Amino acid sequence: MTPSAEVADALATGRAVVALESTILSHGLPPGRNLEVAARLEDTVRAAGAVPATIAVLDGTAHVGLTGPQLERVCAADADLDKLSARDLGPAIARGESGATTVASTSLLAHAAGIGVFATGGLGGVHLPAPGETATWDVSADLGVLGRTPVLVVCSGMKSILDIPATLEVLETGSVPVLGYGVDEFPAFYLRSSGLPVPHRVDDPAQVAAAVAAHRALSAGVLTSGVLLANPIPEAAEMDRGLHDRLLAEGLAKVADEAVTGADVTPALLEHFHTASGGVSLDANEELVVANAELAARVAVELVR
Repeated sequence: MTPSAEVADALATGRAVVALESTILSHGLPPGRNLEVAARLEDTVRAAGAVPATIAVLDGTAHVGLTGPQLERVCAADADLDKLSARDLGPAIARGESGATTVASTSLLAHAAGIGVFATGGLGGVHLPAPGETATWDVSADLGVLGRTPVLVVCSGMKSILDIPATLEVLETGSVPVLGYGVDEFPAFYLRSSGLPVPHRVDDPAQVAAAVAAHRALSAGVLTSGVLLANPIPEAAEMDRGLHDRLLAEGLAKVADEAVTGADVTPALLEHFHTASGGVSLDANEELVVANAELAARVAVELVR
């Protein structure tokens, strides 16, 4: 694992650092726009007083903090990077391969590097059962990693294409504290509210930092779970609920008709959202992840005080 010079210096001198994933760049946004968003995310973190550490695996090395040319490589139209979850890191590194990191693998690498705060768009979760089924075993690795990795993950809840109640139950089982930032209802990525209550509300970065610090202190040597901070999408960027519900119904029918399963379900559904919404979902995705990066940086600054 190789931290950039900027990240290594920040960690050595006790400055705030925020980890950022690379899958949103290589798989979640179109070429051109992804590089613009990458720069905007890093600029946002710096403006809030922290150092950004975008993470990816390149030629068998896990990089914690990417240089400009490395970011360009991740965002290139012909990059063809694998999507690496936590289970994929070892084989990819051993074979000298390159890939973008998910929430699970970014959390793992961030913790290994000594970074305790990570900003992303949406958390993975329990998938909705396929039409005609009553249950599914399709559960994102994000949840298991968060249950055993002491990293604060700042996101806009989990994607509304998932089974949110079941996902919250899995987080409870994993002893992961779930905090709602300035809200009493859990957000649902494109939507500010899922209609489900958040277990704990916090209203400023200092309250978040206090809760995270207390959890880490009390659970040291007993629990190793992370903390989830759910930050709703900015009001101006929220998707119209009617449009959202229509796209979700269409997307679920599409993946069922095309027999899409496993790790391919979420990308297929998100691609339908991006295409059928005329770019509305892309705009929403960008604004929510930028808002999460800013909040994560403000919390990270509080944690190092």
